[in-house]
Amino acid sequence: MSITVAALELIPETSAAEQLVADAYAIDASIEDAARVRDCVPLWFHTFALAPGVYTRGIARDHGYRLAVLDPERFAGRSVLDVGAFDGFYSFLAERRGASRVVAVDNEQYVDWVAARFGVQLAPAAGFHAIAQLTGSQVEYRQMDGFAVRDLKERFDVVLCFGILHRVTDPIAFLQTLADVLAPGGEIVLETYGSKLDADTPAIELREPGDVYARDDFTYWGFPAEGLRRLGRTVGLHNVEVVDEVLIDGHPRIVALMRAAT
Repeated sequence: MSITVAALELIPETSAAEQLVADAYAIDASIEDAARVRDCVPLWFHTFALAPGVYTRGIARDHGYRLAVLDPERFAGRSVLDVGAFDGFYSFLAERRGASRVVAVDNEQYVDWVAARFGVQLAPAAGFHAIAQLTGSQVEYRQMDGFAVRDLKERFDVVLCFGILHRVTDPIAFLQTLADVLAPGGEIVLETYGSKLDADTPAIELREPGDVYARDDFTYWGFPAEGLRRLGRTVGLHNVEVVDEVLIDGHPRIVALMRAAT
């Protein structure tokens, strides 16, 4: 993931909305440990509630709509793959909510994205490892591209795919890869860029470079509900439930569950 370089941005303040999301995975460390972990990473994508009143300065915005599909019943006793994990908030949340095993993968291209956008040199998986060490988490981390997850030679009950599908050049091949690592009856919990087209439009939008997010040339696709359903059927996932379509800061987002046959 890379961007067209222009003036560097200031790292934004943590939003109150993201702090509410972070509270779903409250860590409750000591104030001293929380401050140390917060300050040891120069840029956080996810907001973590490290201790009462101590949050990481996450740059992600308004992820609260995702929580509706992340209830404990979805994870209890199930194996989970988190694709594009970045700092790993959803990996750690799945573990907290009872997952039997969690594997987090990321190709770490965000390192270049962070450097180009904010001028920050970020060590790969710095936030993930800081949180894992603080909490004693058993989440397994792999530096791996999402297209390579078949190499894990493992099937998962739940695959989390947040904010990734609209950034790959071949969404059919990518979704097929995720479908291939689902256990029978497993599900992909998918969140991606939506569309302002009618929900019943059997199409996928192709976006122009930079017309979605400033200086970000790699948001390729917008998915109306019917387009996403047809995409699921193309890769053999015939049970597609569109859970939510929301506007976040003027941008459409869509959340769906794509289930494999039992």
